[in-house]
Amino acid sequence: MRTPRSASVAGGVRLAVGFFDGVHLGHRKILAGANAVLTFMNHPLSVLDPSHAPSMLMDVDDRLACLERAGARGPRDVRAVRFTRGFAEMRPEGFADFLRREYPAIERIHCGANWRFGRNGEGTPAMLRAMGFDVKVCRYAKYGGERVSSTRIRAALSEGALADANAMLGRPFSVSGTVVRGKGVGRLLGAPTLNLTVAPPLMPGVYAVDTSLGHGVANYGVAPTMGRKAWAAPVLEVHLLDGSALDGAQAAPTRLRVEFLSFIRHERMFASQEMLREQIAADIGKAAELWYN
Repeated sequence: MRTPRSASVAGGVRLAVGFFDGVHLGHRKILAGANAVLTFMNHPLSVLDPSHAPSMLMDVDDRLACLERAGARGPRDVRAVRFTRGFAEMRPEGFADFLRREYPAIERIHCGANWRFGRNGEGTPAMLRAMGFDVKVCRYAKYGGERVSSTRIRAALSEGALADANAMLGRPFSVSGTVVRGKGVGRLLGAPTLNLTVAPPLMPGVYAVDTSLGHGVANYGVAPTMGRKAWAAPVLEVHLLDGSALDGAQAAPTRLRVEFLSFIRHERMFASQEMLREQIAADIGKAAELWYN
């Protein structure tokens, strides 16, 4: 078991359980009042059915950090277990024993209405109550009259409905990643970029963004107009509006956090690089309107 950047829990443990991808509005209902969190490092489907494992809304470090902070009385104790075949085959009674062993001072368990545990998902909140646990089942959060879920947020992002995704998250959708060397094309087009090889469930296109280095505009996609210089797989290319962090290779950061504020347009192929240059200038102008008008 890993406990990253966690704080010890004094007194009784009010434990929130779940995977919490995105830490969205529904998850926050479960987290409210909890002083500890139990989650998984990896999505259960990555072991049970890898071909159907979803694209994550957050990488594991961002998710664990987000779960840790925002505790009403200081940081929460966040523990992340690696999901394995052995864990998947654990009977519900075995999971209950695991909870008692790891949290001897447990007072209450917080979970969502659809939370299940143990082999084949046989365990239910009612079963835990029958085993002597106090269980608080939290009601769903709703948006647009429907239940907020990580699956629904992924669908909204993949369809370009960024405003809906951000509303369900309760904050701008964001990614963090390592900056990789580009091909120098952005600089030739008048818009040098910092490039991240991330794989969010995001529609290819151009977005107004905010970053850990300042405001910007980003393209997520393969840059099809570049022909042989197009990316083989989607890359996030971020142009900072003030450009200060792009002056000289030595100034480039190793990691970057990017928040997506609004969708500007779909990615498409242009008839010439000059037409692309003109469109990039227009995209930068639209992104700048968010901050400077």
